[in-house]
Amino acid sequence: MRSTTCLRLLLGSVLLATGLIGGYLLGTAGTPPPVVTAQAAATPLPTLDPSLLALVDAQEAVTGAIYEMASPSVVHITSRSRVMDFWRGIVPQEGTGSGFVYDTQGHIVTNWHVVEGAEEVEVLLADGTSLPATLVGADAYYDLAVISVDAAAVNAAPLPLATDAVLRVGQTVLAIGNPFGLDQTLTTGVISALGRTIESASGLLVGNVIQTDAAINPGNSGGPLLNTRGQVIGINTSIQSPSGGSVGIGFAVPIEIISRVVPALIAQGRYPHPSLGLTAVELGYEVRPAASGPQHGLLIVQIERGGSADQAGLQAAAIERSYRGTIFRGGDTITAINGQPIRSRDELTLYLESNTRPGDKVTVTISRGGETLEVPLVVGER
Repeated sequence: MRSTTCLRLLLGSVLLATGLIGGYLLGTAGTPPPVVTAQAAATPLPTLDPSLLALVDAQEAVTGAIYEMASPSVVHITSRSRVMDFWRGIVPQEGTGSGFVYDTQGHIVTNWHVVEGAEEVEVLLADGTSLPATLVGADAYYDLAVISVDAAAVNAAPLPLATDAVLRVGQTVLAIGNPFGLDQTLTTGVISALGRTIESASGLLVGNVIQTDAAINPGNSGGPLLNTRGQVIGINTSIQSPSGGSVGIGFAVPIEIISRVVPALIAQGRYPHPSLGLTAVELGYEVRPAASGPQHGLLIVQIERGGSADQAGLQAAAIERSYRGTIFRGGDTITAINGQPIRSRDELTLYLESNTRPGDKVTVTISRGGETLEVPLVVGER
């Protein structure tokens, strides 16, 4: 009896195991898994609208055409100088940048920092021709320079300037230059912002600058920023980057400044900057304002003899220095120019550079002894 029971238990275990294995092999509830047919696996991919493809092709064709047209006029600039090294003494130093053909007289426009301090400047044209260059004029404030080469040896047309173009955020732009020495490199992007203010090579602020996400790297400096008509709308001058390479924040001097400054550099070798002929400190930041006077503005502390402010009769504060600090007594405080409020030296510089030229007449609003005065003044030259 006991043997029969054991045999039955053994047979039941075998049958149970067989069923479990079968169920595992066949799938849940013992049903076969679904079979993937070739027809189900070969689902056709959707096709793009032919009209959209035509637009893409047209855009690429425009970009390629602009590059073919403009790149021969973009040059590679090498500057050489000698510097003092602590260990090796006087050693040669070399820098590179970009530029573009400006006219048929052999003038090439670039950045001032590309050729600053150079004892020798060499221009490499797109066709491989190497030419010595001389400095014609430069302006550190706008970081612009003009160099000159033998016009007869330049086999490239001047790039057209977009003097009447209206710039807008989102507009497609192209940059051509020589980043890291890689000649004739094209990058594309859009205008990210307009009216930016950056610090120039002179350490002063420059306004109305173009911001772009087109890749700009060391060596792009001085190269053109173009619109989709192949016209120059700016000169690539600097980037903002924690690493030194492009992170999509580049800046270009706009065509409005180029059209104003470059002709002066060619004709005079320099650009005349406007000035009021005075030195001032900022109320509320550098000096505590008087309780009864304006709380913001520029307190005049020095006036150039014979300058614009002197001729207009403006007055500087008397300065007293003691162990407790510097005390300013009296003096005019500039609060506005032509009705535009002025609170800092940077605002004064930007307003004068953007809106005036030496010889222009402006009205300066000042506070003097608790009285507000409107003083006419002729802008001088810095």
